[in-house]
Amino acid sequence: MTQATPPSFAARGSAADIEQGLVLQPKFDADGLIAAIATDATSGEVLMFAWMNAEALQRTIDTGEAHFWSRSRSRLWRKGEESGNVLKVVEMRVDCDQDAVWMRVAVGGEGAACHTGERSCFYRRVAIGLPNGQAAGLARVPHDVKKR
Repeated sequence: MTQATPPSFAARGSAADIEQGLVLQPKFDADGLIAAIATDATSGEVLMFAWMNAEALQRTIDTGEAHFWSRSRSRLWRKGEESGNVLKVVEMRVDCDQDAVWMRVAVGGEGAACHTGERSCFYRRVAIGLPNGQAAGLARVPHDVKKR
């Protein structure tokens, strides 16, 4: 992979600049990361949540393919580099204070966004409203089918 241009985002301005302006001024956390959410561009289904550092955000913008920062592997990765399930960015947005990124994506390959082979990383439901002290249980979401 060729080296991307070093990321150079605008410095953070006033609250009005950040919230109403038309210049990307991402707010990275203390670890240099920004939250990134991917949803299916057609159905709106939430597919995954991951982290981006400045380089991952810049490469995503430059290439139109989702790149992330792996905290567990301490390295940049392009979604689908091993599985073929590339996330093509259809639209990218930032939230009001520019500390989270939302991407509407088209999933390539076999259509699985999760590294487990599931369509979505959110394939289990958490039981809500349990009696106090009862351990929360999980239930598989019936419409998600494992691809692997």
